Order: sequence, then structure tokens, then C-alpha cells
Amino acid sequence: MPRRSRLLAPVVLVVAVIFVGLWLAANFWTDYKWFDSVGYTSVFLTELRTRALLFVSGAIVMALMVGASMYFAFRTRPLARPVSLEQQGLDRYRMSIDPHRKLFFWLIVAGLGLLTGVSASGDWGVFLQFANSTEFGVEDPQFGTDVSFYTFVYPFLRVVLGYLFAAVILAFIAALVVHYLYGGVRLQGQGQRATPAARVHLSVLLGGFVLLKAAAYWLDQYGLVFSNRGYAFGAAYTDVNAVLYAKIILAMISVVCAALFFANIYFKNAMVPFASLALLVLSSVLIGGLWPLIVQQFQVSPNEQRVERPFIQRNIEATREAYDVADVEVVDYDAQTQLTPEQLAEEAATIPSVRLLDPSVVSQTFQQMQQVRGFYQFPDVLDVDRYQDPEGNNVDTVVAVRELSGPPEDQNNWLTRHTVYTHGFGIVAAAGNQVDTEGRPVFTEYNIPPTGELSEVTGEYEPRIYFGREGAEYVIVNAEPEYDFPLGGSTEDVPTTEDAADPTPSASPEADNANPPASGDQSAEADADAEQSPDPEASPGAGAEAGEGDANSTGQQTNHYDGDGGVRLSSFFDRILYAIKYQEMDILLNNAITSESQIIYDRDPVQRVEQVAPFLTTDSRPYPAIVDGKVQWIVDAYTTTNGYPYANRIDFADATEDTFTQGNNTVDSLPGNQVNYIRNSVKATVDAYDGTVTLYGWDEEDPVLQTWSKAFPGIITERDEIDAELLSHLRYPDDLVKVQREILSRYHITDADAFYGGQDFWTVPNDPTSEEGEGARPEPPYRQTIRFPGDDRASFSVTSTFVPRERENLAAFMAVDSDPTSDNYGQLRVLNLPQDTVVLGPGQVQSQFQADSNIRDVLLPLQQNDQSRIINGNLLTLPFADGLLYVEPLYVQAEGSDSSYPLLQQVMVGFGEEVAIGGNLQEALNNLFAGGEGPLDESGDQPPAENEGDAGGDAAGGDLADALAEAADAYQEGQDALQEGDFTAYDEANDRLADALERAEQAAGES
Repeated sequence: MPRRSRLLAPVVLVVAVIFVGLWLAANFWTDYKWFDSVGYTSVFLTELRTRALLFVSGAIVMALMVGASMYFAFRTRPLARPVSLEQQGLDRYRMSIDPHRKLFFWLIVAGLGLLTGVSASGDWGVFLQFANSTEFGVEDPQFGTDVSFYTFVYPFLRVVLGYLFAAVILAFIAALVVHYLYGGVRLQGQGQRATPAARVHLSVLLGGFVLLKAAAYWLDQYGLVFSNRGYAFGAAYTDVNAVLYAKIILAMISVVCAALFFANIYFKNAMVPFASLALLVLSSVLIGGLWPLIVQQFQVSPNEQRVERPFIQRNIEATREAYDVADVEVVDYDAQTQLTPEQLAEEAATIPSVRLLDPSVVSQTFQQMQQVRGFYQFPDVLDVDRYQDPEGNNVDTVVAVRELSGPPEDQNNWLTRHTVYTHGFGIVAAAGNQVDTEGRPVFTEYNIPPTGELSEVTGEYEPRIYFGREGAEYVIVNAEPEYDFPLGGSTEDVPTTEDAADPTPSASPEADNANPPASGDQSAEADADAEQSPDPEASPGAGAEAGEGDANSTGQQTNHYDGDGGVRLSSFFDRILYAIKYQEMDILLNNAITSESQIIYDRDPVQRVEQVAPFLTTDSRPYPAIVDGKVQWIVDAYTTTNGYPYANRIDFADATEDTFTQGNNTVDSLPGNQVNYIRNSVKATVDAYDGTVTLYGWDEEDPVLQTWSKAFPGIITERDEIDAELLSHLRYPDDLVKVQREILSRYHITDADAFYGGQDFWTVPNDPTSEEGEGARPEPPYRQTIRFPGDDRASFSVTSTFVPRERENLAAFMAVDSDPTSDNYGQLRVLNLPQDTVVLGPGQVQSQFQADSNIRDVLLPLQQNDQSRIINGNLLTLPFADGLLYVEPLYVQAEGSDSSYPLLQQVMVGFGEEVAIGGNLQEALNNLFAGGEGPLDESGDQPPAENEGDAGGDAAGGDLADALAEAADAYQEGQDALQEGDFTAYDEANDRLADALERAEQAAGES
């Protein structure tokens, strides 16, 4: 070999080693630094140690078994091979392999060991649960074994058996190939087809395989608790009375067959292993297959309900326990469908608490009124929390953080995206039950810097959002001057609680004319005012020497990050690693990055929780809250398993999908990921400024959480350390409600015979307010403050409805107390409606809304106008006056303008079979229950009636005619203005119309 070639090979090898080392460091070392930055290095090291242990164990077992098998086959090769055409053909292969025999041997052994080790390391979670298993204290009804065996031990034994099977099979194949290659096994020629040594070797391997099969059969009997054979999930009649005994018999037969294989060491006869193998196959077919089939066909099918009854009951009890719905409180509720004005007046105290703002609709309004700059954004579905007003009353509040989607399009480069536009700014909040006279949300926190009564109540807080659900994959802080917020970034025309509309209604439904849709003029004017100041987007790098809170000549504030939420780029080597990790050379080339700079990544609060606690399944709806002067993301997390015996399995992703997810479900659950046990065991918080992750043990009695706490000691903070302010913002999680209502749709039935019939099964109704083209999706659970029948006070709850299977009328109403300070927190309560009384379901009520003539008269002008569209808000269902009340806000949005946003213009209500519409909730209720003749005032009382008299009757008749004429003229002028897009004239005409109708009503009363 030339000298140059001899030098090139080691150089290439060294370069390759360096690149591989840098690649490994860019993945593992940066991961370690991230865990170190959040204080969870124990999680990283525990997982790494466990993976390494399983990798080595799996690799050694596979390498030893396959390597020993190949070595023995080679050492026992025949020294003299018969002369045949077959052997002459094999000679060519032997001549090619023999010079490199050891190389082939080690490549095969190392390759199989490496692949097995990598596969085994992926089962680290199964091993940790096995090694740290905690008993449930509940025994399964079939074997009397603690549930922990099925959730923690059984899966691990299955995994071990799987690797042993693979090792024995590969060892057998490797031995067969070597024996054939070197003449120990022959396919052609006369005499014995295998040498005695080859027969012994292969018999031992087959005996080991059959012995493993015996262990698998024995373990299979415990796996019957997960059977799908019967009517319900779990071991059924056939499983218990046929399959169970078949498994035991087959295990015994397998042991006998294995013994025959091992006995062939002495017999050295090919007939012995073949006979034992045939016996095993025949037994498997007859005992394991045919016998259970006969029992199922001739004993179970003709008598299924009777024979399956005890096993269905097992399934019901286990499922209700596994999904934590065993203690659900079911109340038979004889819902009233008629209500008098007197009963209405008694219930009026609950009216102001109804949340009318739909968090999925007003997102557009938040975006237009509080976006401030185009690079800020709000989520498509906002969150509902509760805050106190200045008087100390809890108010359902729609909240969101103003996050940064990225730099302006014309400045979207690496520098601005990752070093300048680094964070969002502030909380925006609006009272859930109030709007102003134009139908806009009444904001309790708004603008930049944030202001409002909410911050007056909670106190000052850090508004910068470095960790959220939007923005760049990573940002580097303390390098370039960071864009903080624009000067003049406040919108002057912001409705607050002082601008809330007076809920006092008009007297008749005819006066409930919808206001014209806003075209965004107010927002546009505010943006125009803001743009009169110097453009903050003009030069994001300006003001390089400005410190935190400093303003520069471009009209923007810059910020210096003083948190510890990122990884310090303390050396050039760190910058190399992150440049490799993100495949971005600018990390190396930017001169502004110093040893004080930090790289912030994994910024999504859900992602951070999942990384520090990889054993948890996170809720799809994290939400922000102001806690102790900080914006904290609150993330609900679950411990789940699919190994709870007899409990019915569901697909977690499917069960948690509704119209709010719109197919973008972010649940950490792949399609087909089945679970049959769930607990909301952890409440996690992520600081929006410095990314601090805290895991609070919420259900500390959960055996799964206790198991993982043993595996990762010290990472779970005790529940008692949750302070009062954080506790006030915790709530019952969305995805858990969805899973539990999915279970309760069938398992509200506790009697096996009734369950078998299935006549009383429920379903979650499809959302009737979803727009056409979105597809049928389940109605989401709604958060609202309600007073459950029998309670003394209203409580913050999450609610849902059920309809009978394949029908549309209402079957049940479910509410879960979502206030963690309440003794009833987490209590599922169901109002079970009588089957002999028809209460309209959500879809039927929506149809009633669309068919009602009074509602059509109010909405017709807007429906015929191409310049606006009507948006249906959430259809809320709540207990009211011994019945169930439906409330649906209606929004109107102008078409053809990017700056338009929905405005709440009307409210539709339904009770029994009656529906009505009004300009606000109280007005709609007046129109529903009193026909507009006795409206409620703000307190819910009826106003005093006017003195009646006949005097002036003729004059009143003339006044009535004049008023009706003027009303007709005003209505026509309004229609003409609406067609021309003149909303100012439309407003004036509406006012004249309302005045004319009021005078007409007064005149009619006098006459």
C-alpha cells in the first residue's frame, strides 16, 4: 500500500471519530445542560443509567447466545465432508469466508447485540415500573392477584420473554447456517441429513424455545384479564372455563416436549424432536383453538346474557374504578319544562354569573383589539379562569397571554427571529359575563404595559413571556438588544368594566334588533394612532446599548434578560455544540454572543413538563395565571396505564377530541395508544419568564405516581406546598373530563343485565354550533359558574351533556366541581333525566332557534346582508329553576375587512320547548318566560305596572298610528343603510326604530 494511502486511513478515522463525538455531544451533552438548567439532572441521569443497563444486558444476552451457538456449530463441524455436488457448491463460499471468519463472526455478534441493546434500552420505563412497583391494594376478581402485578410486573415479564424468544430463534438460525455451510446439515445425498453433533445442538435450541413457550403459556393465563373475546373487556366465560385450562394444559405439554428435545442429546434421533414438535402443534390447535371455539359456539352464544353476567359486572366495576368514576353522584332530575314569571324572579340571582363570552370566538376580538403589533398573537381558543374583582367576588374570566409569533415578514431572518424578537408581553383578560354597548368584551387587563383592575387586584407582575406555546424554536438572550414592547402600544378605546352594558332589557322582543357588525374601525383608529409614533419595527438592532426598560430612538423598549431560564453559552465549545444541534452556523459567527448569553429552547410549557417527567401524559390545554407576581403556565398531567385488569380500554387521543381541538389535538398520545386507567396525579407549573418547572403531587395516593416517585426520587413536590394563590387557579382538567364522560356514556349503568341490553347507553352530542365544513365533532365541555340543584351556592364547574344513543333529546347533564378550595372538588355529578319526559337536546334546541319566527325576524336583516355574518357562540346548558336552561350568544362580524372582529349582539335562550332572543340575557329570559310583558330589571324584580285609565284613548290611538308609521320608515332607512354599508346611518335608524316601538307600545297600553 502506498505511504500516502497508509496515512490517509488513520486521518479519515480520526476525523470520523471527531465528528461522531461532536454529534453525540450535541445531543447528549446539550440535553444534560438543559436538564441542569431546570434542576432535573436526576431525571436525565436515571433514564441514562437505566437505558445503559438495559442496552448492555440486552446486547450481552443476544451476543452470548448467538455467538455461542455459532462457535459450537463451527467447533463441531465434520472434518470429512461427503463428496457431492451440494458440497462442491458450498466449497466456494467456504473458501471466501474462511480467511475472514473471525471478522464475520464479530460483525454478526456485535451487530445483533447492538440492535438488541438499542431496542432493549427503549423499554426503560417498563423496567423502572417493575423495579419500583407499588401495590394498589386491589385484587383482580379472577386470580386474586394485586393489580400492580398486571400494571408493573406482567408487562416486564412479557418484554423479557420476547427478547429471549428472539435470542433463541436467532441462535437457531445462526447454528443452522453454520452447520449447513460446513457440512453438519445436508439437504442432498444419502444417509443422515445431520451429524449427531448438529442434531444435539439444534435439539437443545429447539428445547429451549419450547421451554420458553411453556413459560409464555403459563403467563398467558394472567393475560386473559385483558381478553376481548367476550361481550365486555376482560376474561369472559369462555376464557375462564376453556382458555384458562387450555393454557395450563399447553404449558404442561410444552414442558414435556422440551424434555423430549433435551432427551435427544442421548437418543440422537431426529424422530424424537419431530414427534414432540408435532405433539405441541396438534395440542395447540385442538386444545388451544378448537376447544374454546366449541365452548363459545355451543355454550356461550345461546345463553350469552346469563353466562356472561358475572364477567360483565367485573368489567363495570373495574372500569368505573380505573377511570375514577365509581363515586359519581347520579341524581334523578325531573326537569321542568314550564316556568312562571314568579319562578323566574326567584332564580334571577344566578343570571349575572352566566359566562357569555365564547373563548373560541372572542379570540379574534382579542387579536384585533389587543394585538398591538402584527407579530403578537393569541391562541385560537382562549382559556377560562377565575379572578376576583375589586369587591372580592369571583368572576369567570377569559384570559390569554400576548405571545410572539415571530418578527415582521420583511425582517424575518435568523438574527431577528432568534436574538431580537425573543418574548411576548403581558396577560389580556376580559370578564366572561359582560360586554359593552357595542358587544365588545369588557377587559379587566389590557394594553402594553398591562393595566386594568385585574393587576390592581393581583398586584404587579412580570409580564414578559419567554416561555409559551408560540415563537421560535430557540432564542439567544443577552446578545443583541431584545425587542421588549413598542412605545405607544396602548389602545385608547378599550372597554372596561365601567363601560359594561346596562343589562336592563327592553319590553318586547320586537325591540331586540341586532346592532350592525363592527368593521374594526375602533381598532384601526387605535393602530393608526400608535403608528404615528416612530415605527419600532424599523430597526430592531437599534439601541444596542440600551438596558432593561430603556427606550431608543425607534420608539421601542429593549430588554436585558436577568433570569436563568436558558443554558449559558459559556465557551466557544458550547456554541459549536448548539450550532451542530440546530444546524445553524450563525450561532458561531454572531459576535454579540458572549459568555453571558443564554440559549433558551424547549420553550413550550407542555414540552418542558414532558421532558422533566417523561412518565406523565400532559393535558392538551395548559393555561396561564398570575401567581405571586409571575405569569405561570399551569399544566395538568396524568399517570396512565393500559394494564388495569377488566377495565375497558379507550384511545386517549380520540376520547379527547372535540370542536376546540379541530383535529390539532396536542395530547401526548399517538393514535392507537390505548389506556384503561387515568389519574390527574400532578399539577405542574412553568414560569413564563424563567421556565422554572415545578411538579406538585396532586393525587398522592395514586400507586402509579408512587411507583414513578420511587424511580425518580425528589422530583415531585408535596401537595401541601401549593400556596393559596396558586391553589385558587387550579381547576379540574379538560382532558380528564372528556375521558370520564366518554366512559360514563356507557358505564353510568351499574347493572350487568341493563348493560348487556345497551338501551340506556348515552353519547356525547355533536357540537350544534360548529360551522358547516368543520365536520361533526363532540361538543366540548364548558367551564362556567353554576348552582347545582340542591347546593346553597354557585361553584366554578366544568359541564357536559349526554343524549341517548342514536337520539337527540337530552338524557343527562354532568357537572364537575372545578374549585380546588371546595370540599366537593372533582366530584362528578350527573342529573339523570326521566325517559318519559322529553327535554330537548343541544341539537334540537339549535334547530328550534333556527326555526323560531321571532328569532328569524331579528336575525333576518343580518342574514340577508352580504357584508356581515352571524357566528354562533357556545351553547351553554345549566340547571335553572328546576329545569335546564340553554344559553347561546350570537356574534356578528363584518365581512370583507381584515380588521373586523365578532361582536356579541344577541343572546338566544331555551327552556323546555320554548326559545327566545334578546339583546342581553335578562331581556332574552323576559321574552322567553313573560312574552315581553313583565321584564326583569337588573335585580330580577318586575317593575311596577302603570295606572290604567281610559282618558286620552283617542289621542293614544293617533299616537300609536304615528309611532308605527315612524317605525316603518326607520326600519326601511336602516335596511337601505345596511345595504350601502353605512353603519353610522344604520345605528341612527335602529335608535329611531327602538324609540318608535317604545312609543307605540305605550300608546297601545293607553288605548
